[in-house]
Amino acid sequence: MKSFFTIIKLDYLQRTRSYAFLITLCASLAIAYTFIPEPNANYSTIRIANYIGTYNAAWFGYVTAIMSSLFLSLIGFYLINNSIKTDLETKVGQIIASTKIENFNYLFSKVLSNFLVLLAILCTIFIMSSILFFFYNDGFPFEILHFIKPYFIITIPALFIISCIAVIFEVFLGKNSVLQNIGFFFLFSLLMLSNKKNQNNFSLDILGTEIVMHHMENQVRKITNAKKTKELSIGYVLGNVKEAKKFQFEGITFPITFILSRLAWILFSIGAIAITSLFFHRFNLKEKSSNKPSKIKPKQKTLYKDITLLNLPMVKSNYKIFPLLKTEFLLLIRKGKTWLWLINFAGIISLLLTPLQIAHQFILPILWFLQVGRLSDVSTKEIENDIYYFSFSSYKPLSRLLFSQILASVLLLLLLASPLYIRLIIHGDVIAFSSIILGAIFIALIAIFLGILTKGKKLFEVLFFMITYANINRIPFVDYFGALTHNSIYIAKLLITIILLIVFSFLIRKRMIRNL
Repeated sequence: MKSFFTIIKLDYLQRTRSYAFLITLCASLAIAYTFIPEPNANYSTIRIANYIGTYNAAWFGYVTAIMSSLFLSLIGFYLINNSIKTDLETKVGQIIASTKIENFNYLFSKVLSNFLVLLAILCTIFIMSSILFFFYNDGFPFEILHFIKPYFIITIPALFIISCIAVIFEVFLGKNSVLQNIGFFFLFSLLMLSNKKNQNNFSLDILGTEIVMHHMENQVRKITNAKKTKELSIGYVLGNVKEAKKFQFEGITFPITFILSRLAWILFSIGAIAITSLFFHRFNLKEKSSNKPSKIKPKQKTLYKDITLLNLPMVKSNYKIFPLLKTEFLLLIRKGKTWLWLINFAGIISLLLTPLQIAHQFILPILWFLQVGRLSDVSTKEIENDIYYFSFSSYKPLSRLLFSQILASVLLLLLLASPLYIRLIIHGDVIAFSSIILGAIFIALIAIFLGILTKGKKLFEVLFFMITYANINRIPFVDYFGALTHNSIYIAKLLITIILLIVFSFLIRKRMIRNL
């Protein structure tokens, strides 16, 4: 039992003391700051028809709990899905495998350490929401119960389930991080769709948000005397906030069946971990040797002749960028499983055959997200493979090496999107065509900038997933490839962002090279 708690403690401390976790925590706080818009803000996060709630304790508590459940479930998997992989790479797993700890205890310790990491972020969001209440509230008293209850019933069980899913994915798909990322993307999308279909059976709602939204809908329906309330939105909705009417939300009394269903989901997740432990490799990843004796051919003696140095070809130096660009592009193309390119080709054909609007708004962001495994380590592979001393000592590592990495990433994305922007050129949509070009540059630079900044790929995977999911839900603020209607100001803002990313990427990499 002592080793069980030791693994939890050390794993938790290792993650929370990392530079990447600090950046992720700061980014989470920045996003959590927007969960409850300030009174004069021009957006809303939860709106029922044309109604938003008054800023009382219940509205603050339930809205932040719902947004935290969605947000942390959205990004939580990508924050915690490398705990077993870290033990494998650091050889700590082999040491643990030699101890008496059982597979279930080890996997469950990883679940709890994952859960504690997410819980640490949730606690900071809770504290920030409590502080913002005293700045934004409409004169209502602070009732701590309205804050705590939705977090305990809605958010915390959802985070525990996500922690279990991360461990299960690592056991069965540990060697394929790309499949983990893509698989969870579609799993989360499936969960969101099932929530909308099962509005009458809230026990099946893993995220636990639908019961609160249903109660808010009924309250607005009573106010408006309407049979059906339309335009329900969860997320960031811009405009018309001042015209929106307000209603007083006092929280809900959760049915005992719903509370029991939350406990049942937790127990079901623990049971899934118990079943998964039966298939856990326990860090024994060596290939099983065949019983058949191998036929080894006897080595033949090779005769070496005298080598004349004058007859050897002269070494020619090539300081051009094209050889590096070719190498970086081939590394991107050859990375990952070969069969993944079948999915990519299917996406390329879909860009050519589907209606233009669907291809631009839905297929393109998903197709680009499928390359998350290729893009995430473009600027970090030197550090991961411990060859950065060699790479950074090359001729002009900034203008040649880093620039070739940027160009190779952009070329890959543009190659995948080629059927779409050719169709846009034929239709004469110059702004949409320019937006795709700038969007490819933007995503490539985000991957490289975050890789240089954090020296890892985790933050980019989280951010890319959030951006892709938001684009599929047609949120204009994160539309980086021009799928929605935009003007020339949008192009100018995107261009300025790209210039800033280039400048900061080069400055940070230059500082890294100087400090070697």
